Order: sequence, then C-alpha cells, then structure tokens
Amino acid sequence: MILYCNYEELTALKAGTRVLLDRAEADSERARLSPRLRADVENLLPLLDGDISLSTLGEVLSVERAVIAIVRHMRVDMETKVVVTHPAEEGAVAAYFDFAHGFVVEHRVREMAAEMEALIELVTGEEPTREAVGSFDFYD
Repeated sequence: MILYCNYEELTALKAGTRVLLDRAEADSERARLSPRLRADVENLLPLLDGDISLSTLGEVLSVERAVIAIVRHMRVDMETKVVVTHPAEEGAVAAYFDFAHGFVVEHRVREMAAEMEALIELVTGEEPTREAVGSFDFYD
C-alpha cells in the first residue's frame, strides 16, 4: 500500500524528525526515546522523499509509531512557541503548520494500519498474529 504525502507534509516530517533525533541525542528528558522508537524514527527519515510504499502491517506499524512520536514532539514545540511568543508570531505560525501537516499524515497512517488489520482479519478469520503482521503482503 502507498502512503501518499505532499511536499509540505514531507518537509514538516523531515524537520520534525531531525529536531526530535537531535534533542534525543542531547538526552533531554523531554525527548528521550526507547531504542525501538528511535529505530522507527531513524528508519522513517530516508523514506521521507516521496510517497511511501509499505508492504506489510509491520512496516506500517513502525511508520505509525515514528509519526506519532514526531507529531507529539511537534505539538509540544508549537505550544511552547505560542506561549513564549504570541499565537500570530511567525515562528509560532510556522510551528502550527508543521504540526498540522504531520498530524494529517498521522491520521492517514492510522487509517492505513486499521485497514490492513481488517483485511488480514477478513482473509484469515482471526486477528493479525505476529507472523501475519510481518509476512502478510499488501501489493501496491
């Protein structure tokens, strides 16, 4: 399946990913990442060049975890800029748009994961197993 992303969404997610990883690297308490989540975020970064082709539910769940973490961080950044400056200040407005673009992608990837889970359940007659999550292929 393909996760379609426009230029603004990709740009916002790339910037959010870099900030999140930089802050996690600095070991700030706010941005601390588990090893699994850090790997998910790092694995997402090279995919942010265009539409993202995902073949298994496992791949989608990895992207979903990464996007959720990035968007959560972008929300905190936006809220901080609004409070510290002013809601109409240029940096706060830019942070809002970055957050909003990321939030839309988060919504789409959550829908994709739910659809894949439903299709696996429909075909197999049971909830997705760990094996099915990694091996049940969805073609583009």
